[in-house]
Amino acid sequence: MAVTIRDVARQAQVSVSTVSRALSAPGLVKETTRQRVLDVVAGLGYQPNRAARSLITGRTGNLGIVVPDLENPFYPAVLRGVQTRAGEAGTSVFFCDSREGPETEAELVRTMAAQVDGVVLCSPLQSDEVIAELADLTPLVLINRTVPGVSSVLMDSGSGMDQIITHLESLGHKDYVYLGGPATAWSHQRRLQGLRDRAPMLGPFEPNFTGGLTAAQEALKTGATAFIAYNDLMALGVLSHLAEQNIKVPAQISVTGFDNIIYAAMCSPALTTVAMPTEEAGKVAVDLLAARLEGAPPESRELPTKLVIRASTRNIRC
Repeated sequence: MAVTIRDVARQAQVSVSTVSRALSAPGLVKETTRQRVLDVVAGLGYQPNRAARSLITGRTGNLGIVVPDLENPFYPAVLRGVQTRAGEAGTSVFFCDSREGPETEAELVRTMAAQVDGVVLCSPLQSDEVIAELADLTPLVLINRTVPGVSSVLMDSGSGMDQIITHLESLGHKDYVYLGGPATAWSHQRRLQGLRDRAPMLGPFEPNFTGGLTAAQEALKTGATAFIAYNDLMALGVLSHLAEQNIKVPAQISVTGFDNIIYAAMCSPALTTVAMPTEEAGKVAVDLLAARLEGAPPESRELPTKLVIRASTRNIRC
């Protein structure tokens, strides 16, 4: 038979309401009493009922996360970070895939709002105005997007782009081209800031394998010696098209990506790319959400990125 809160109260020699306060609002209970309750809870193996606790605390013990595309390996890594940090706090996670649909994204948050204590929005596609409206419904933390008055976790794409260009120029490349992602994506805009007009941009292209195939066809017309893809999925499409055309990478053209997804090290040649702190971003997002639930003001944090050099780039001076 499951241990109940009444069992804890009886053994700790306190009221049921005191046990509830000791677990959900410890500041309202004497420390000696709280510790006695916790000792009994541990000894009996009592697990508080989430539904009952939510009636007392106004909290569900659940968090939500919405991502734009679960087929992109970038996002499961973020989910892993969210799940890890939430699990450490004894919190459950609901996750949804908006399938790159801005309206679907907003509707998912509205649906989740009554069932969770807050939502992590990963690379949101909605306008600032709609996101601000959603933040009035439930506490929000954004990943790779900034909106005034909403907490956010950013990955330094601008620095990542600068690292790529520094690397390519050190290899003797002077003619390189950026294969852009969705024009409205925050990450794309930050990559452009890092580019600083040092190379032409083609696109926008779809941020996936098919988009990479199309981008490679356009890039070959430029005569560039290096292609910088918006993300690794696009870079994989670029590599595939170049292989079909019997164009050797990196002997004839160097290729780079962004994100350092698992396939970046498995493809041939292995892809030079920018490692994004995806799992860490998920953990930090949960930390910021917890802070908001405790009344802290909105906060933004930016995490560093790092270039990972592999076989898809080479020195053209040799």
